[in-house]
Amino acid sequence: MGYPTVYPTGVTIYDPEQSWAGYTLLQAAGHGALLIDPNGREVQLWKDLAGFPNKLLPGGQVLGHTGERDPRFGSQDQRDLVQVGWDGRVVWAFDRFERIADAGTPPRWYARVHHDFQRQGNPVGYYVPGQEPLTDRGRTLLLVHENVHDRRISDWPLLDDTFIEVDWNGDIVWRWRPHEHFEELGFDAAARDVLRRNPNLLPLGGGALASQAPGPGSVGDWLHINSLSYVGPNRWFDAGDKRFHPDNVIWDAREANIIAIVDRVSGKIVWKVGPRYDGNESERKLGWIIGQHHAHIIPRGLPGEGNLLVFDNGGWAGYGTPNPEAPLGLKTVRRDYSRVLEINPITLEIVWQYTPKEAGFIVPLDAARFYSPFISSAQRLPNGNTLITEGSDGRVFEVTAKHAIVWEYISPYWRKPPLALNLVYRAYRYPYSWVPQLTAPTPEPIRRLDVTTWRVPGGAALGRQRTVAVVGVDRPSEDGAFCVTPSAAPDAPAPLSAS
Repeated sequence: MGYPTVYPTGVTIYDPEQSWAGYTLLQAAGHGALLIDPNGREVQLWKDLAGFPNKLLPGGQVLGHTGERDPRFGSQDQRDLVQVGWDGRVVWAFDRFERIADAGTPPRWYARVHHDFQRQGNPVGYYVPGQEPLTDRGRTLLLVHENVHDRRISDWPLLDDTFIEVDWNGDIVWRWRPHEHFEELGFDAAARDVLRRNPNLLPLGGGALASQAPGPGSVGDWLHINSLSYVGPNRWFDAGDKRFHPDNVIWDAREANIIAIVDRVSGKIVWKVGPRYDGNESERKLGWIIGQHHAHIIPRGLPGEGNLLVFDNGGWAGYGTPNPEAPLGLKTVRRDYSRVLEINPITLEIVWQYTPKEAGFIVPLDAARFYSPFISSAQRLPNGNTLITEGSDGRVFEVTAKHAIVWEYISPYWRKPPLALNLVYRAYRYPYSWVPQLTAPTPEPIRRLDVTTWRVPGGAALGRQRTVAVVGVDRPSEDGAFCVTPSAAPDAPAPLSAS
C-alpha cells in the first residue's frame, strides 16, 4: 500500500471527553526520551537517553539506556538500564551482566538488555491503579542477550534471550534461559530441521539491514523474544489455576510466533500458544499470530483484567515446511495487516479486537492501512480505551472499546538512513500525578481534518471550473474496480447445495 508523501505530524486528533488524560512517553528518534501532553506539547526531553523502551516512574523519573554496544559486535545490545531523575541525573543503574572486550575497545560491562524490562511493584511497566513501580528499592526483571551453543537446536551459535532478575544492588537473583527448554516449545519436525540449518542467522555486525549473506561469525537470533512481564495478580490464579501465579513471567517470541508463561519456581513452561495455530478448533478460530509484540496479561484494576493483550503484527515469521513464500522454510507464514487482540487465555476466545475491519478498512483490499510488520504495542487504559503503537510508521493512537479514535499522534522524528523511518518502538500513557513537577494542562480539542478539503499552501481548493455532461453514459459502478473479492461478512449465508 502506498503512503502520501505529505501529511500532518504531531497530534492530529484529540477528544478530551473520551480520551484518558495523561502524558505520553515515547522515544523521539535521534533526540531521546520525549514526554508530550495530549495536545502534543513537548513538556520534557531527556536528551539522548535511549529507550528500548523508555518507561516512566512516579515522581517524574524515567528508565532508559545511556548507549548501545557497537553493532559490529552485537545486535540490539543496550549498554545498561538506568533510572534518571527529572533533572537528568542517574539515580540507579545496572550494567554488570557480561564483561566484554570487543575488538579495538577496552573491556567493559554490558547489561545486554533489549526490548523489555519491569520494575517490582508493577507487572507491565504502564499505569495500573494501585500497582506503582518502586523507585528507591526492589527487583528489576530484564530481557538480555546471551551467546550460547546448543547442538540440539543447531550447530550455529545462538543468540539466546535470557531472563534475569536483579536486586537493587545489581546482584542477579534469578535467571532463565530459553534454549534449555527447547523441548517444551513445540516445534514440529519441519521447524526443527530448518532451525538446525538456519536459526535465523544474523551476519556478524550486519544487524537487521545486513546485505551480506550469513557466514563465519554469524549467530542465530532463533526466537527474538521482544516482550517480558510478570503475570501479576489475576482472577485465574484466584480461582486455583497455578499456571497464572502472579510471580510467573509471560513472554513472546517474534520469530517463532510463540507466547508463553514460565513458572518462576520450576522453570517449566506452563502455558503456551504457538508456534502453530492449527492444532485444534480454538487455535483455528484465533487465527495465526505472526511476529507479535508486547504480549502481556491485562493487570488487575484495568478493564479486561486477566485477559491477554497482544499486538499481532502480521508480516512474516515462523519456521516450517518450505512454501513458495518461504522456499527455505524461514518466515513461513505471512499476513499483510496487523491486529490488536484481547484474548481469554483459558478458552483462546477473542474478547475484543482492533483490526483493519474495526478501523473501517476493506479486508483484504486496503487492510494494509493498519499494518506494522515489526515493533509496536498495546496498552489498556483505566477508562477501557486502548493505546496502540503502530510503530513502523510512527503512529500512536487511542481507541475506545467501540473502536473510535479519540487521540492520534504521528511522530515528526525520522531516523537517519539506512533505517530512515519515523518509527516508534513502544509508547506509554501515564497519569499527570506521576509528574508532580508540571501543572496538568488544560485540554484543547483537536477535530479531525476533512481531508477532502484540506490543502497545503498553494494548493487549489476543491471545486471544478467547468463540468460537461457526456451523452449516453451510465453512472459508474461503485465496485467496478474491485479485482479481489472482499472478505465475506461473518453472517454471510452458507453456499447453496448442489442438489
